[in-house]
Amino acid sequence: MRRLATFVLTLAALAATARNNVWSFVVQTDSSKQTMEHFGASDCWSMQHIGLWQEEKCQQIADWLFSTDNDANGKPKGIGLSIWRFNVGAGSAEQGEESQIGSPWTRTECFLHADGSYNWNKLAGQRHFLQLAKERGVPYFLAFLNSPPVYFTQNGLATNTGRGGNLNLKADKYDDFAGYMADVIEGVKKQDGILFDYICPFNEPDGHWNWLGPKQEGTPATKQEITRTVKLLDAELERRQIPTQILVSESSDYRCMFSTHMTDASRGYQIQSFFSPDSTETCLRGLSHVRPLIVGHSYWTNTPLDALHDIRCQLKDTLDKYKVDFWQTETCIMGNDEEIGGGGGYDFTMKTALYVARIIHHDIVFARARSWQWWRAIGGDYKDGLLREYTRHDNLKDGEVKDSKLLWAFGNYSRFVRPQAVRKALVVKDGKGQIVPEGDTNPTALMCTAYKNVDGSYVIVVINYSAESQTANFSLDVPANGEWKMYRTSDVKGDNLMPVGTLKTEKTTILPARSITTLVLL
Repeated sequence: MRRLATFVLTLAALAATARNNVWSFVVQTDSSKQTMEHFGASDCWSMQHIGLWQEEKCQQIADWLFSTDNDANGKPKGIGLSIWRFNVGAGSAEQGEESQIGSPWTRTECFLHADGSYNWNKLAGQRHFLQLAKERGVPYFLAFLNSPPVYFTQNGLATNTGRGGNLNLKADKYDDFAGYMADVIEGVKKQDGILFDYICPFNEPDGHWNWLGPKQEGTPATKQEITRTVKLLDAELERRQIPTQILVSESSDYRCMFSTHMTDASRGYQIQSFFSPDSTETCLRGLSHVRPLIVGHSYWTNTPLDALHDIRCQLKDTLDKYKVDFWQTETCIMGNDEEIGGGGGYDFTMKTALYVARIIHHDIVFARARSWQWWRAIGGDYKDGLLREYTRHDNLKDGEVKDSKLLWAFGNYSRFVRPQAVRKALVVKDGKGQIVPEGDTNPTALMCTAYKNVDGSYVIVVINYSAESQTANFSLDVPANGEWKMYRTSDVKGDNLMPVGTLKTEKTTILPARSITTLVLL
């Protein structure tokens, strides 16, 4: 009897402790932050090969990446990416080993031939996944280039090979390069029925890796070279009445966007240079196909925690000053991400998944990112793919692909926060009922964001980064009928956007340790 009484008293004490540690998240329905445009990933470099594998395997991969359907038990079949990033190759694959790019994985084909003719049947594996994405309702497509075609470059290669910091493009090929990009947009539209909504002519032009080579296609460029190219492309798109928007400039580091970092003024201060009317030589504001938007990559800025927060606040301050929107268009795990062991070796667990979710949260909340895109949809033995492929380099025609917690954790955002959703402010209270400033973001415990989709549904994504379960309730600041439907990703086997029941507003729920939960109120 004494043991039973002790057990009952222990339960009562735990219940009281839980009540005193309940966090409250109230969505401010009239307080809007930013409009979310899409979540996505790229086809680089895997789909050129995997897209030619057995159709059954391609269909499964496409379901994982693009599907917004549920199975018979209400579990999402995929993560519903809403933008797909297509790599427009420069022609290193046709050059083979002479390209100076060692791996066939990172060489790419080019639609253009040396004689100026085109073969629109090239890039067949990538184009197959364009179709699979379209069939599953992906609404947006982005084309990006790492290098101009090899026929236009100064060194005849798609890699920079340490040739210096200027654009690897012949001086008399700027007009041809602009015409080529317009040709690609029209050619893919005619061949595959897909119009690229966006095109980005440059990828990490400020990245010092681009000066070294020759691991992959790439070229540096100064802001003046970017401006010249973008203005010519804008005029060409306007002349042909192509509605595609031009993006600039896929910066390799946020710090190059508002200051300089491992570069100089010819590549830094990009927001000010491209969107301030005072920057007469490089201003792009007012061009027909360039909106006040800058896109960049979050590499190297995700650790330590104060940098994760402060760099994004600095970025947002500059964006606000010049009235410019922002997309995060590429990241993966790098060597300085020491908290999870750096980029080497693939990780199927929540360790990487939670770390990436924390980056997503900070980019959305503190940098006000309107789009968030992962680097590669499929990668190898490195933490750069949502999915993991297994092939031998001497046999690229077949292999296996496995899903990961990273894929499904990303889906906690991409599957439910749909294009044109509006992020809403939150009022957060601790267990004593006290309002907590920036209470939506504890990078070692709970991180929470809320959205309203165009269909009227509300979505909350809450990350529990801690090793202990947390108790919380969620509600709107106005009366609401219905219940929150909850979907969870955790290290528990099968918890991959798993439906885990419903929750009445203002009722408490347990958020398991090391988990991500999405709540949907229709």
